[in-house]
Amino acid sequence: MTGDRSGSRPRGSTAAGRPVPAPRPTREQLAAAADRTIPDLLADGLDVLFVGINPGLWSAATGWHFARPGNRFWPALHRGGFTPRQLHPSEQGELPGLGLGITNMVARASARADELTAAELVAGAEVLTDKVVRHRPRWVAVVGVTAYRTGFARPKATFGPQPERLGDARLWVLPNPSGLNAHFTAETLGAAFGELRAAVREPG
Repeated sequence: MTGDRSGSRPRGSTAAGRPVPAPRPTREQLAAAADRTIPDLLADGLDVLFVGINPGLWSAATGWHFARPGNRFWPALHRGGFTPRQLHPSEQGELPGLGLGITNMVARASARADELTAAELVAGAEVLTDKVVRHRPRWVAVVGVTAYRTGFARPKATFGPQPERLGDARLWVLPNPSGLNAHFTAETLGAAFGELRAAVREPG
């Protein structure tokens, strides 16, 4: 794969990508992180581009995607077979080498995803489409069905593969791995990610 692997040396990681101890963001630092943005983790020709709803305050404060303790994205990624071990958020720079990337529907950080407006999600879907056309991932996996329904005007969309494509990429909708999403356990999230992994491995 080629392309800009932005975010390959996140704060709090060594040159080898291993996590190092980092202090927890203070309440003041988290409050100051509202409306910040963090770099996408992108490269050309990825197998899967994961799309979060928007960065949380913990991610904005650290620069790491899905960084808040209690978020199940990284465990689900491992349980689903995408990574050989569970990565720490500070090791996110290893993902492009595994054919994986991360971006968000909406760039600005907020304490909760429900603080976003429908207009922001619609505009974010347009920006996402441009990124997909430019970087040409094989699959796009939106992590949150409500954000997908709103942003892409697909009110009846459900989890799993979608009939439409985004550019040339195939689309999949995954559950939101936030710890606030009590409808899914670590096990059921891992199984949902595993279904996508199986589809990615299929030829064609």
